[in-house]
Amino acid sequence: MSTGATARGAVGLALLLASVIGFTARSSAAQPPAVPADWHTAVRKFAAEHFKHPAWGYSHSVRDYALARSLAATDHVKLDDDVLFAASFLHDIAAFPPWENEKLDHSDVGADAVVKILQDSGFPASKIDAVQGAIRTHMFYRDPVSREALYLHDADALDWLGAIGVARIIALADPLGGSPDGPAVVKMLDENLEKVPGRVLSPAGRAEVPGRKAELQEFLANLRRESDNLAAL
Repeated sequence: MSTGATARGAVGLALLLASVIGFTARSSAAQPPAVPADWHTAVRKFAAEHFKHPAWGYSHSVRDYALARSLAATDHVKLDDDVLFAASFLHDIAAFPPWENEKLDHSDVGADAVVKILQDSGFPASKIDAVQGAIRTHMFYRDPVSREALYLHDADALDWLGAIGVARIIALADPLGGSPDGPAVVKMLDENLEKVPGRVLSPAGRAEVPGRKAELQEFLANLRRESDNLAAL
């Protein structure tokens, strides 16, 4: 082969390689490698899709997370936000099928149910136990141990009081007159007023109690006055 032919061959090879490299670069730019979604997004999306209920659905989880953070900030307590976020958005999972088990407390069932969900989301494995602990003690009648558990517990308790507590319980009434009916949901509100305030444990949480308790008391008093002491409810 002549020197000219060799040179032309080399030039042709170079052009071919440049074309291949350019095509590869353009393809890579058009189709970037898939990046796993942040676990926060996965957990929040899971809650929004599966937890639909006026009393303990997704919006309740959103409020619990925000209020827990606010209470901790007021008390100048630093929380592990990963633990609080996951526990807040998943704590009532066992109130929904297919995770519910009516024979057991939903807090205990939920604590076990979240493990696979957290693992699949990419949540830090070393923090799963802490999330389970917070979920297990989120109800007002349970005793939280960790800081994250304490502030979730108090936020969840406060959400049963005040105007929001009224809205949540009234939403449970059967619109067709079945169970629970109007007087039955009022009984639930009375029970919350009696049992919940004394179980709010953090300094900031206790400071919130009087205002929310007064709102609930005023509502119940007005309701009884306007319904002939519930006879016309």
